[in-house]
This record gives sequence, structure tokens and C-alpha cells, in this order.
Amino acid sequence: MGVPETSILLDEELYSRQLYVLGSEAMHKIQRAKVLLSGLRGLGAEVAKNLVLMGVGSLTLHDPNPTCWSDLSAQFFLSEKDLGKSRAEASQEPVAQLNRAVQVCVHRGAITEDLLLDFQVVVLTASDLEEQLKVGNLCHQHGICFVMADTRGLVGQLFCDFGEAFTVQDPTESEPLVAAIQHISQGSPGVVTLREADAHSFQDVDMVTFSDIEGMIELNGCTRPIRVQEGRTLEIGDTTTFSRYLRGGAVTEVKKSKIVNHESLATALLQPRVVVPGTQEIPRAHCLHQTFRALHQFQAHRGHPPQPWHPGDAQYVVELARALEPLQGIQEETLDEDLVRAVALCSAGDLSPMAAVLGGIAAQEVLKAISGKFTPLDQWLYFDALDCLPEDGDPFLRPEDCAPRGCRYDGQIAVFGAGFQEKLSCQHYLLVGAGAIGCELLKSFALMGLGTNGSGGITVADMDLIERSNLSRQFLFRPQDIGSPKAKVAAEAASRLNRGLKITSHIGPLDRSTENIFGDSFFSCVDGVAAALDNFQARSYVAARCTRYLKPLLESGTLGTQGSAAVFVPHVTEVYKGPRSDAASKGTTNPICTVRFFPSTVEHTLEWARNEFEGIFRLSAEAINRYQQAPTSLTDMDGPQVLSLLGTLGMPPKTWQDCVKWARGHWQLCFHDNIKQLLKCFPPEKVLEDGTLFWSGPKQCPQHLEFDANQDMHLLYVLAAANLYAQMHGLPGSNNRTELRELLKSLALPGPQPPALIFTSDLELGQTSITFGPEQLEELRKSLEVWNTGLPLKPLIFEKDDDSNFHVDFVTAAANLRAQNYGIPPANRAQSKQIVGQIIPAIATTTAAVAGLVGLELYKLVGGTVSLGAFRHSYLNLAENHLNRWVPFAPANQKFGNLTWTSWELLKVSAGPPEKTLEMLLTHLQEQHGLQVRMLLYGTEVLYSTRWCPDKQAQLLPLKVKELVQRVTGQVPEPGQQVLVLELSCEGEEEDTEFPPLHYEL
Repeated sequence: MGVPETSILLDEELYSRQLYVLGSEAMHKIQRAKVLLSGLRGLGAEVAKNLVLMGVGSLTLHDPNPTCWSDLSAQFFLSEKDLGKSRAEASQEPVAQLNRAVQVCVHRGAITEDLLLDFQVVVLTASDLEEQLKVGNLCHQHGICFVMADTRGLVGQLFCDFGEAFTVQDPTESEPLVAAIQHISQGSPGVVTLREADAHSFQDVDMVTFSDIEGMIELNGCTRPIRVQEGRTLEIGDTTTFSRYLRGGAVTEVKKSKIVNHESLATALLQPRVVVPGTQEIPRAHCLHQTFRALHQFQAHRGHPPQPWHPGDAQYVVELARALEPLQGIQEETLDEDLVRAVALCSAGDLSPMAAVLGGIAAQEVLKAISGKFTPLDQWLYFDALDCLPEDGDPFLRPEDCAPRGCRYDGQIAVFGAGFQEKLSCQHYLLVGAGAIGCELLKSFALMGLGTNGSGGITVADMDLIERSNLSRQFLFRPQDIGSPKAKVAAEAASRLNRGLKITSHIGPLDRSTENIFGDSFFSCVDGVAAALDNFQARSYVAARCTRYLKPLLESGTLGTQGSAAVFVPHVTEVYKGPRSDAASKGTTNPICTVRFFPSTVEHTLEWARNEFEGIFRLSAEAINRYQQAPTSLTDMDGPQVLSLLGTLGMPPKTWQDCVKWARGHWQLCFHDNIKQLLKCFPPEKVLEDGTLFWSGPKQCPQHLEFDANQDMHLLYVLAAANLYAQMHGLPGSNNRTELRELLKSLALPGPQPPALIFTSDLELGQTSITFGPEQLEELRKSLEVWNTGLPLKPLIFEKDDDSNFHVDFVTAAANLRAQNYGIPPANRAQSKQIVGQIIPAIATTTAAVAGLVGLELYKLVGGTVSLGAFRHSYLNLAENHLNRWVPFAPANQKFGNLTWTSWELLKVSAGPPEKTLEMLLTHLQEQHGLQVRMLLYGTEVLYSTRWCPDKQAQLLPLKVKELVQRVTGQVPEPGQQVLVLELSCEGEEEDTEFPPLHYEL
């Protein structure tokens, strides 16, 4: 039931972001798996896309039905040229193009028992109930994992049967708990004391394993249950006969597997176990369950689904649902006939956002079935977005409004009507970010017909180029696109999905540097903004532009199997609020002296190693090159830093042997000499004035290392450092470890090098920088002269995704040797790469589902929804089956004097004519709004302050505001600029008062 072993090679570069979610063991299982997918409408296309992008071994497509117009509203592998062709056959090649490592086949006959035996997982979409029961029962009988999914308009269902006693190897996405060990006692029970820096969440009877312990080595690799004691201590059983604990080591949680028992579809149909956010949602889920059963009966009786918005057909579905036998094992519930009717009225539709949400979740369930990674659904999930329909009180659509037109939007018109489709086509949206979510959104925009007519259109902005690691989740890109701009390629690919799409690409960022492009004129023509960005600073900037121009914002993001989608609507919801920077979102930066001399976590050692890379292989080369070009100027250099770096470089190398000798010497300096110097300054027994040991708390007393070429990490450091040193000097390197070991034997032990300066605080470190005087400047000049006669050096730019360049190898080895010095649990190469490269774990399933949730909110914006209760923020966790949606908060009111406002409000003041002077503007604000301005700002520049002396005020108050801005900033307003945005503070304001921006309209 698997792909032949000979075909399995895990492409770690392609799947790098996915590996951080699933792990290599799960990925190997996925690459051996064979999956049958029956049903290739919109939902089936989403499942196929996600599975192929994620590298399933083999995918067999089954759907002999002919392509029709209504398919094209959600099925992106098909187009007008495929009308009348088998959906599966027409989809095969476009599916295969996503990932040539996946075998994509088509099955043309019926689904038989013999066929099913060849697959690990079978997925049905768009099947009738008779087919679902037949295939589901055969799968249950033969131990084949079975997934059934369906969407009807704005409602979807998902069912999983992984059989009896299915083993879940890893139920959650969370990493195992790891804590550094301070001490282990000999006794019964032995007690482990954890370091103060490592707050832990271990629980009684957790199983843990031990590693990197010095002294009590009997525990290394040992797995034991624990009992949690007070403070930082754990009981671990008898250690009486073990060796005495010396130092170091880590305790790591062993994640527990669990057994899941699933019923067959035939049983679960009458005794449904539903996954819901809260118990209050259970009756609604049960009602939707009965509605789907009634829809199947309607199809069986009439031979077709209910007609779009046909009152008679909808009433018949209600009657069928009323007549169904009650569900077993639950308290009798009253059928919500209004809910059944609403589902039936729009059930003929096929919507791209709904297919994306259900397709993402369904594909993740397939991965769970294959790999045993994460918790499967138990067993039914119902998802409805009926909040997208017109609000209460609005007239219902008529059948003729939603009848098929013989166009690619028929599946969407069946839900929202032809008038809505016309509105949608005239919208102009800005999409910021063409990465994973951006590609998914562009796909949905193309299928929905956003911006295809009149003044409508889509502008997509992104500054990045396509990398190979993008291809496993950014499905608009192909291998031949690597190195090309994302915005351009994504726009072209979206146009191929819908030839009527009007789309423009911008290669560059959306920030202050492009406000001449994305300014007043641009935003005056935009109906809304969708942000698909991966850093908070960019998100906050885009949100601020939406607030300024009063444009709705669709915001989204993912982290592994977790994702969120949110909508921010002017004057209806709160504004976007996030940390101003990524550093703020992750906490404060580490103190320099902690990283250099007193690390206590592997993050500290990795930061130190990354700084080593930057200093030695980039900054020193750049300083030498600048001096070669202009040897008389040293003023633009960081003197103390460059002088320190040059001291580590020695003499220019001429051969590979010179590079190895340098690397071996630098190893000695970093992990032996500098540690001995540190302990000379601060001996292990040093006591502070208050009687406490200097080496206590987070300060871990280090030990120097002795070089051993037979230790892999020692050798890796020299290998990587020597190769990087060679690259910097334009010399050939080597990857031969055997020859390197022999060469190291013949090298003389490096002589002592000048010890590093040691500081106990960043304040002390900062004070020394000030003392860099003429003597040090002359020393710097002499050091640079040594390098002035050679060729320019090649500064190395850290690149995390090239596994052959030694960059990550150097950082991993350096960080782990540093961790050995301080007894800190090390990080493996993959962990080091993720932390140092700031890699965000990502997977196609989450991306698709999140983009679908965004698309649903877009429907509401286009429809002109103004009620807060209709909008939804969403959060999902596919690993643990959470999908929560809630109504956003309304904007908070602020009050000052007689003025009341929210974060969406603006103070608008016309410039004239005649144009106002500064004095006239201040008077206007006083008289019209009761605001006595204390300070007026344009950006960071002060235009007015009550603290100015009278002469300065007298000089500037008569100036016209536009003239004043030009004088203070030196800038002339951009052509077409319609507004100067000013900020003000006023007399009597509270500390937390934030006045609305003042729009001075030119």
C-alpha cells in the first residue's frame, strides 16, 4: 500500500518549512503513501492541491463526470476549454505540475473493493450517500483510513474514520518540554533540580529522558516517570548506585501516544460525534447533520439538488429533515427549520472560499491518517458561513436572480445572485504580500471574479523573489520561476486562472519609501486591502494606511498548523492592533554581555554564534574593502569592533592549510582561552559583596574545552570555519573530513592569542567604546595596512537555505560548543537553522484554510454589510481540531472635552482658500473643537510647540501651513498629494489620550 522505497528521497530544501511542522519521520511516511481521491469539483481540487504540494507519494484521481460551468467558480485546475471533459482527466496534468515528485494517476472505472485495497487513505468529495456508505464500510472493514468531505453553498461537512485502535504518535504540535539541569542528587528517590532560567510545565507521571549529563552518565538516554515537587525539582526514582552528578544535562519530555477508536460511517451517521468549539454549538451541528441527510434524500427523490433560492425546494428539504429518524444517543432536540431552509436555499452553490476551508482541513486529516501525527477529528465537523448571507430584514434573493447564466461564476451566482457578482467584478483591492497566503488569496480572487470589470482590479505588491522552499506551499509558483519576483509571477499565474482578471503587480515593499506610489490618489481608488504579511512591522504599517484612508482590512497569518483571519471595518470594528515590531512580539532583545559572557539558554549561544559569523566573515571583510578603497578615512568605521575583529583574522591566508590553521586557532581562542580568561577574572568560588556566589542564578559557571578532532562538533566547527575563511579570501575549500583530521594532527598547537575584554554589564561595555582615542585609531590603521595590498575580500551574507555553503554548519557548531562550555542543552542543526534563520513553520493546509476564511469576510464587505454582528475573526489549529469564529469588538470611544471619537475618526480641516496660516489653524481647532494645541507634528518634525520662545512663535505663526511644512522638513508635497497628516497634543489631555489625526486637506 505504499510507494516503492527506491523512489523515496526527502527533499529537505523543498519541504524545509513543512519539516518544522511535521518532522522527518512523518514526511517519510507521507512520501510512501498512496491516496485515492474521488470527486474533483472545487473541494476535491483543494484537497488534491494540498496533498501534492506536501509531497504525498501517490495520488489517484477519480471523477468521470463532465466539467460544467458551475465547476469553474471553485475548481482552479479547470477552465472553459475543459467543458464537457472528465474532471479527473482534465485535472491530472495541472495537478501533477505542482510537484513532479508525486505520482498523479487517474482511475476511470468504478470504485471497487479490489481498488480500495491498494490505498492507505480514501477521500470522497461530492459523492452521494449511497456511495459514501458503500466505500466507507469497505474501508472500515479492511482497515483503510476513510475521509469524506462535502460543501453545499455556505455549509460544509467533514467525516473521518481511521478504524478501531488507530495510534496517534504525536497528538499535538507543541515541542517536547526541555529544561536544563542544575543538580541531581544520589538517593531514593533521586531529585533533579532545574535551573532558575528554565520555568517548566512538567506534570506528574510525565515520562522524560535525559541527555548530555556529565558525571551521572547512567541517566543519559534513560527514560523515567517523574513526580513534580515544589519549586524547580522533580523526583525521578532511585539514583543511589549512580555516579555522582558533575554538571550539565537536560531533561526532555517524552510525548505520549494515544489510541483513537472510530465508528464506521453507517454507525456514525445515526450516532454522530461532532467536533465543536463549545457545547452550546452541539445542537446547531446536529441540525446541520440532519440537513445534509435531507439534502441527500432530496437528490435521491428528485434527481437533482435543490434549485438556487427556490422556496418550494427549500420547504421540501425542511419536510424531509422533519421526517428523519432521530439521532441516537443524544437528548431529543428541536429541529431549527430556519437553519435547514437557509442551507437548502443556497445549497446548489460551489464557492472557492468554502472549498479552501474544508479542503485545507480535509487534507490535514489525510496527513494525520498517513503519519499518525496530530489528533484526528472525532468524527464529524460541520462548518457554516451563513453569516455571509444578507442580514435579517434584507429581502431574500429570487430564483431568477440565481439561475445559471452559462458563465464561470454560476456556482457563486447560485448563492449570492447576479447583482452581487456585478458588484464583485467592480471592486478594486490591494493585496500586500504574494507569499503562501497571498497566492491562495489571488486564486480565490480570480475564481470569485474580483476586479474583472469597469474600474475594478487587483494590485499585488511584494518585494521578494521566489525561492525553492516556497514551492511546497505557494502554489502559483513553479520551479522555472525560482529567482523571479513573486508579485509578477503570481499576477501572471492568477491571470491564467481567469483571463478576465485585471491585475497589476508592484515589485517592492509597501512602506514609507513607496508612499509616492501608494498615496492619496491610489487609495482614493481602492475599495479594500488584504494583507498577507509575515512580520508585525509591515502589518502595522499597512493597517495604519487603512486607518488613514478609511479602507477595510482583511488580515491573516499562519504558524504551523495554527492560523488566524481577521477583518477590520471602518467605524464598525476595532482597528488592527499588533506589536510595532517583530522584536516586540517576541520580547526584548538579549543584553550583549549575557550573550558574550553569561549565556544561560541555547538562544543565547545561537545569537553569539550568529554574531561571530557576521563579525568575522562579513563585517571584517567590508571594513578591509572600505579601507582599500579609501585608506585615509576611518571615521565611518566602528573602531573598537573592527579592531577586535582584525585581531582574530591573523595574517592573510594563501592556502587551504592556512585556513585550517586559522580555524583551529580560533577554536582554541573561543572555547578554551577566552573561557580560562573569564574564570581568571571571575573564579568559580567568587563571592559578591552581599555574600552570594557570582556564578549563581542564571549565570552558569563555564568550563573550557580541550580540542578533540574525533568529536564531530569539534571537527565540524573547524571544517565550516576554514571553508568560510577560504570563501572570504577567494581560496578553494574542502569537504573531506578524513583529510582534515590528518591535517589537524600535523598542525602545531596554536599559540596564545590576546584575550577578549570582559564586561559584566552592557553599561560597562558602552563606557569603554567612548575611550577609543588616537592611540587606538593608529593601532586600527596599522592592522588594516596588513590587508591593504591584497585583493578585495568577499563579505559573506548569511544564507540559511543553502545547505552546502557551511553557514548553518558554522553557527550550529559554534553555538553547541558554546553550550558545552556552559552546560546548556544543545540544539540540533534543524533547530539551530530555525532559530537563527527566524524560520516560520508553514504548511499548505493551514494556508489554504486561512485564505478561505478571509474570502468569506470579503463577501460581506462587497455585499455592503454594516452590522458588527455579521463579521467574524477566526482562529484555527488543525493539529488539535480547533476552529473558532467570533464577532470582533466595536471601536472604543474616546472623549476629551466636548469631542468624542474612535480610532477610525479624523479631524478634517480644509486648507482654504485662502490657505490657512499656522495661527489660523490653531485658532480654528480652539474655536471649532475646543482644542488648545500644545504641540503639532508632521511625522517626527515639530511644526509648533508652546515651549518655543516668543520670538520663534512670532516668526512661524504667520506662515501658511504648507509653507511651514516645507521649511521644517525640506520636502515639497508629492504631486497629487491631497492631505497633510498632522498629529497634535493638547493642554489638559490625559496620559493615554490619543487624538485623532488631523487631515489638513490641500
